[in-house]
Amino acid sequence: MAYQQPPLPYADNALEPYISATTIGFHYGKHHATYITNYNNLVANTPLDAMTIEEVIIATANDPQKIGIFNNGAQAWNHSFYWNSLSPDGGGEPGGILAEKINTDLGGFDKFREELKNAATTQFGSGWAWLVLDNGVLKIVKTANAGTPLTSGQTPLLAVDVWEHAYYLDYQNRRPDYVSTTIEHLLNWEFAEKNFLAAK
Repeated sequence: MAYQQPPLPYADNALEPYISATTIGFHYGKHHATYITNYNNLVANTPLDAMTIEEVIIATANDPQKIGIFNNGAQAWNHSFYWNSLSPDGGGEPGGILAEKINTDLGGFDKFREELKNAATTQFGSGWAWLVLDNGVLKIVKTANAGTPLTSGQTPLLAVDVWEHAYYLDYQNRRPDYVSTTIEHLLNWEFAEKNFLAAK
């Protein structure tokens, strides 16, 4: 039951000029693919192979003996989620029920944008910034390395990858510029709303 790398939901140059085809080639074609290969090799011929990747991530999250499985599985899943969090038609502000929820829980879109940018830029070292639904409330959270909201019982709605390989070829050490550009031009609000409605 090997975990298959989902196809990119757009062409590798579709996010230009904000994220280059070169970055996508390395990020999706090398980094993401390697996590999936490593994960499949680690769970092959074990009871974990019969479980979904989400079940494996939760089952191995706090087991030091299975840290390699968790790291590769969580990174495989996080990246699959991240690609869908971006869209060449993304950016701007959400509408409808999700916009109302952001106003209620996060104090409006401007505060959401500020809080997500702060989470993404202040994550020390590698990691992720997320918009999640936590017990019915929208929150901004950040996770280190392969950390994922799945292990905290939270429902991810959007993700911003702040591992250096996500932005260094295009932005060098200017992580804040990458984060701002992603929020302004690439966040896939249709994907976020779909996740929100599915979790209600």
